[in-house]
Amino acid sequence: MRDGYDVVVIGGGAAGLSGALALGRSRRSVLVVDDGTPRNATAGRMQNVLTNDGVPPAELSATGRAEVARYGVEVVDATVVSAVRSDPPTGGIGFTVALADGRSVAARRLLLTTGLVDELPEVVGLAGRWGRDVLHCPYCHGWEVRDSAVGILATGPTAAHQALLFRQLTDDVVLFTHTGPALSPTDAERLAARGVTVVTGEVTEVVVTDDRLTGVRLASGEVVARQALAVTPRLRARADLLAGLGLAPEEFEVAGTVFGDRVPADPRGATALPGVWVAGNVTDPVATVTVAIAAGTTVGGQLNADLVTEDTDRAVARRNAAAQEDAAGAIDPETARYWDALYAEQKRRWSGKPNVRLVEEAAELPAGTALDLGCGEGADAIWLARRGWRVTAVDVSITALRRSAAEAVRAGVADLIDFQRHDLDRTFPAGEFDLVSAQFLQTPLEFSRQRVLRAAARAVAPGGRLLIVEHGAFPPWARGHHPEHRFLTPEEILALLDLDPADWVTERLDAPSREATGPDGETGTLLDSRVLVRRRGPA
Repeated sequence: MRDGYDVVVIGGGAAGLSGALALGRSRRSVLVVDDGTPRNATAGRMQNVLTNDGVPPAELSATGRAEVARYGVEVVDATVVSAVRSDPPTGGIGFTVALADGRSVAARRLLLTTGLVDELPEVVGLAGRWGRDVLHCPYCHGWEVRDSAVGILATGPTAAHQALLFRQLTDDVVLFTHTGPALSPTDAERLAARGVTVVTGEVTEVVVTDDRLTGVRLASGEVVARQALAVTPRLRARADLLAGLGLAPEEFEVAGTVFGDRVPADPRGATALPGVWVAGNVTDPVATVTVAIAAGTTVGGQLNADLVTEDTDRAVARRNAAAQEDAAGAIDPETARYWDALYAEQKRRWSGKPNVRLVEEAAELPAGTALDLGCGEGADAIWLARRGWRVTAVDVSITALRRSAAEAVRAGVADLIDFQRHDLDRTFPAGEFDLVSAQFLQTPLEFSRQRVLRAAARAVAPGGRLLIVEHGAFPPWARGHHPEHRFLTPEEILALLDLDPADWVTERLDAPSREATGPDGETGTLLDSRVLVRRRGPA
């Protein structure tokens, strides 16, 4: 589990996994948090689910988890205890989701698919048969009790309608008036016309013999033989965790009768609170599994479109800010033109792979904050972000930064990388970082290496590291270089930093070689100068 995601989906049922699938296929970073209490847990099979008719709910969940994993979606078995608004300093919408085990995670958006709880009538033994031979939906379970002796337990004004639906499946239907309202003359006539028996009096117990429902007991003591009992529970949305966001459920009504509550949302699944979306039974209490799957797919697409809009707005803002920096003199025009022209020469300037020395040194480090100086086309920043680092990636070239940002979106880690434009000779990123990486900050232009590297050292947080890697010699395929040019040794690079030994530890000071391929396919040995220093942490 990383520190942050584009979307955290709370609830791993049909709607949640379907939404996660749509988002994962759009290359979004997604975390699904599932507490393992689906509404249909007591049901042995799911019915009326095309291509999965009769499949156990747990099997659908396992298959869904495997499918979303193919697209990089992470699923954790945990309970969310709270979600609060915590907008990131870089702008946009943000949330912090707290788990019961003490962990927390940041999210740009929330998708709530927690479902609902069926609140059953207080009849002895009824809850223990729920999802087996105590049923609620003729379309979900009716076929399985066809031609059986079915009872309808009236708790509201829809009992007569429910009795007629089950009458389609069996000739033997009894309506128990229980605590429901008196039947209207019209309902009584319709039931009589279809041969539905009406039994008055309150039901006190369901009778079970050999683990099968065999009847219902009335308050009078009479037992009416039945093989299945249909009830209409109160439908309570599982939305308590939204209290910290100021989002409350509303009453759910059908034909003027309140059957429970739901989290209100528009047809796209967006709630009144920006950044919070819902799908499935938590907002549509009567949705079947198939409807929940469809809703998850719809909301996943809408969520991605919402994030695309925000990503684009940020890109426009960065572009405008870059233009303002140019006008203010924060960027040297000659430097910007040189690097933009260099990147414009080719569709891809570099290999797209992270620098070897960075991988060697950072692979075993715990994820934290990182500063990538001269990020180029973003391979190093993306590699770090994929390992959970929050990265500030810096370059002077607008072309390079655009390519990097696009690659980060494709890699699903755009939320973990803050791309900034700096001419390091004139401005330097603010903040302290657990890792500062300066990979090949070498240029034919005039460049104050010492000032920049010392600024890099000052940006290292206590306990953090500064990694400097430079070319130690021209590559074998280089042509037209000046033979008098001399590359700095690792010792000379370290001397430029002028570090206080009381505050710093030198962990690596060497000149390793590596095999590489040149622009025309030539192979050869390259020499690097590597300096790795660590700032001492608090005593």
